[in-house]
Amino acid sequence: MSGTFTVRDHLLEELELSIRTSCSFIAQIQPSEWDFRPQDNMRSLLELVHHLVAIPASDLAILQEKTEHEVAAVENGAAGITSPDELIQRFQANLATFRQYILSLSEEELLNQSSKAYYLEHGMVQIKWLIEVVTHTFHHRSQLYNYLKQNGHDVNFFMLYM
Repeated sequence: MSGTFTVRDHLLEELELSIRTSCSFIAQIQPSEWDFRPQDNMRSLLELVHHLVAIPASDLAILQEKTEHEVAAVENGAAGITSPDELIQRFQANLATFRQYILSLSEEELLNQSSKAYYLEHGMVQIKWLIEVVTHTFHHRSQLYNYLKQNGHDVNFFMLYM
């Protein structure tokens, strides 16, 4: 296996860790908590979870150069879902689709195939998109952790790596 594919696989493992731990947090949410919003200018807990669950699918749509309208449709695909179990299933399905796409790329495509988001002036190569999805997911997992902590959940540092 090439070094490129080794790095790809490590990044996918990190993405899977972020999603697995996020799912363990989502499973703790009670229906009465969905409206929790730390501040008026922040997402509600439900809006945050919907966004987090959509990341693998919406970022895939972005890197595949879908239009703003098409990306918005993917981003809003979980609207109306409030069941933690259904949200977790959606998240895992979105991961599986994203993972399948990344694994389908040759080393040449991963390192050199560029695609441009509708909101950017320039494109990025696929490996950088993979890094973007990993960091994007970890960012919002961190927010979810903080929301749960602020809402009285017994979450701790070790749960981030289980």
